[in-house]
Amino acid sequence: MSRGGIDKRGDRRYRARYRAPDGRERSRTFERRIDAERWLATQAADVARGAWLDPAAGRLAFETWAERWEAGLSNLRPTTRALNVGVLRNHLLPRFRAYRLTDIATSDVQAMVAEGLEAGASASAVRRRVIVLRTILEAAVAEGRIGRNPAARVTLPTERAREMRFLAPEHIAALADAVRPPHYRPLVLTAAYVGLRWGELAGLRVGNVDVLRRRIAVVEQLVEVGGRLSWGPPKTRAGRRTVTMPATIATMLGEHLGTEPVRSSGLVFPTPSGRPLHRSNFRKVWTRAVRESGIDVPGLTFHELRHTAAALAIAQGAHPLAIRDRLGHASITVTMDVYGGLFPSLDEAIADGLDEVLRDSLAASSRPGAASVARLPTSER
Repeated sequence: MSRGGIDKRGDRRYRARYRAPDGRERSRTFERRIDAERWLATQAADVARGAWLDPAAGRLAFETWAERWEAGLSNLRPTTRALNVGVLRNHLLPRFRAYRLTDIATSDVQAMVAEGLEAGASASAVRRRVIVLRTILEAAVAEGRIGRNPAARVTLPTERAREMRFLAPEHIAALADAVRPPHYRPLVLTAAYVGLRWGELAGLRVGNVDVLRRRIAVVEQLVEVGGRLSWGPPKTRAGRRTVTMPATIATMLGEHLGTEPVRSSGLVFPTPSGRPLHRSNFRKVWTRAVRESGIDVPGLTFHELRHTAAALAIAQGAHPLAIRDRLGHASITVTMDVYGGLFPSLDEAIADGLDEVLRDSLAASSRPGAASVARLPTSER
């Protein structure tokens, strides 16, 4: 930038001016010369370190910028996009619609958090509002419209994790017997003993089930957004997998695949009329089944059958890596974060194994001629 200068305007006005990196002259008027000098020095420093921003860029209305941001969400999964857009339209636009990007302050975002909690919104819902706002404003930072993200350092409310619940086998049986119509019984049992996600079950095609080999190939899922259904890939790359069914489930599905709704739709779990299954419609069926089953688990969700499938597999001695692959988790970290507390037997098994090695070594050392040094096998690096 050119050094610029300061011109006196009238008795008590000073105009500071400089030529910006875009070739245009920028100026600002102050009542005190010292303020003009400080502003000019700040602009020069920003240019020198590559942090200079066009002041006009940040004067864009939040609503206008949010529309541009929304238009670029085509890379998101439909459900994630719908969730973020819903937060924008229902909570962020009503509050920040007329703000210029440069006018949004950290205190404004923190006030949104406080008011949301006071109005009775859950910590999870309030956190989601801030996270979506952060994403929108971070895009503005990346495009050089604002210098920093005012939502980046906002203190978020603590989200109290819901206690994970698992059903006993007798509870699963009670639910399966209570679901009406009985056409949905295989869906409930498959969810509880195989652990597929709702979308994976609803989108499962007959051609991806091999009852003789007891295999289910998870290659797609049915996604519902705003009441509309569409097929898409599994939730993660690891979600594309093959899962082995218990023999009883395979036998049950073998009979189920011969029913008219399945044959006419090509789906393993359609509605009784042979249409793709909407989660919003099935929720009524599920709620009634939970109530009529007589099990005392308030607010039980269908997704908790997936947790139950994991817990049952772990109880059978399944290794964490096997659980990861079976559930289609993106990494072992996800598996351990969710189900790590169910693996105490692994630590005990390690201790028991080490104890056996210790006892054998002590017994060997007491025998004559046992003074030689044993070497552990090494791996080549």
